[in-house]
Amino acid sequence: MKNLLPSFINSFLLSSSLSYGGFLVDRIFDKRFSWVEKPLVRLLATLATYTLYSFVASFIVITAYVWVRNPQLSFKELNLPYFASEAVSPMIIAVTVNAIFTTRSWLFEWRNSVLEAEQLKRAVLAGQNQSLKDQLNPHFLFNSLNTLSSLVYESAERSDKFIQSLSKIYRYVLEVQQEELVSLEKELGFAKNYLELQKIRFEDKMIFEISISSTAGKNLPPLSLQLLLENAVKHTVATTKNPLKIEITEEGQFLVVKNNWKPKNEKSDGVGIGLENIKKRYQLLSKKAPIISQDENFFTVKLPLLNISK
Repeated sequence: MKNLLPSFINSFLLSSSLSYGGFLVDRIFDKRFSWVEKPLVRLLATLATYTLYSFVASFIVITAYVWVRNPQLSFKELNLPYFASEAVSPMIIAVTVNAIFTTRSWLFEWRNSVLEAEQLKRAVLAGQNQSLKDQLNPHFLFNSLNTLSSLVYESAERSDKFIQSLSKIYRYVLEVQQEELVSLEKELGFAKNYLELQKIRFEDKMIFEISISSTAGKNLPPLSLQLLLENAVKHTVATTKNPLKIEITEEGQFLVVKNNWKPKNEKSDGVGIGLENIKKRYQLLSKKAPIISQDENFFTVKLPLLNISK
């Protein structure tokens, strides 16, 4: 038992010094070289430093062990080249084990950096998307009040109906303000209410038709339809003889909003704030983009229908 004790102490000191050395080297370089920013520099610095350390530590422990076991030997009598060769084996084992843990450390740091980058990206996108949605409330209210101001001078009864309908519509606007996507069913219900609201003002100067076979599992950014419909009303001349005609249909994975096109005599490219807002929101939410087309007679926008996972 007495013969085993020195060997046990030697093994303990050797493994402890090598383990602590690996921890110490990692801790020192953690403060100087990031695995993410400078992976090659960190790898070379860690391997070179720890290889040198493990060799020196192994050499010292082995030399001390032999000297303690043979106290009659003088320092000059110690076979230092032999001890150096004996230090190579524990050095190789230590460097190999350290390389495994170093790789593990790099993988953890890389994974954490990816997660942090993704979280930051999501936070930035959420902020940008919310900023775009925040534009809708004042824009929608401003245009609605303009419409109401026109009705006040035309008919008190129609103005009253408009105000009541507007309150219901604006409640929906507030409800979906924090949502990234809403169901197609909800958005179509809102669009119908919005068009009926506009009918109070335009009467027979506007005709609309909604023809959708199924809404299950289909979503889009909230108030997208309101912006398109508002764009149609704002930029198209509507008369009793040539009413504004709006059609909402589906075409594959797209919701199609189409209206006849007779632009008012004003400076406008037919796109406006509303469509720019929609395009930017789709850029933040999906790789899919709205398709906008225009000819002499019709203005058409195709909105991609999204799923919840986007």
